[in-house]
Amino acid sequence: YGAKVRAPHALVMTFLFKSGSLREKLKSIAQATYTHSRNLAYFVFTYKGLMALQSQLQGKKIPFHSFFAACIGGWLVFGENNPINSQIIMYLLSRMLFGLSRLAVEKGYVPQPKQDPFPLVAALVWGTVLWLFEYHRQTLQPSLQASMTYLYDDSDVWHDVSDFLLYNKRTESE
Repeated sequence: YGAKVRAPHALVMTFLFKSGSLREKLKSIAQATYTHSRNLAYFVFTYKGLMALQSQLQGKKIPFHSFFAACIGGWLVFGENNPINSQIIMYLLSRMLFGLSRLAVEKGYVPQPKQDPFPLVAALVWGTVLWLFEYHRQTLQPSLQASMTYLYDDSDVWHDVSDFLLYNKRTESE
């Protein structure tokens, strides 16, 4: 599964934003794919093993087991701050926040919104991320900085229509 989701992403991001030889780019894609796949495999093994152990020790499965097993697995497998783990954690964080929001409404902790809150969330997310990009760029994850630099800085200069179809950074020889 890790290879299935990471390889296409690494391929696109590497060829869009990384410099280097074809060999270096392919090595980078393979390394990112391997790391993502390995970490997911280690996590699933750790999580399921701890779930089985807790269930065996207590004679039944309880909700806290999943939280505890995942915390241990997250610490052991995803605790190193590197680009792959960082991206996975950000992916999970965004989905977790949406899930917790829905759960809060479902359980009655938060009233059901009268209107879809998504447009407000979208506005706040985009407003905040562009403010961070413009005034505190160093706080953003490197791949987000690269994407935003391409979209919002590099687009200030263009040469012809090919800039809109290909990467618009020209080398000195062009």
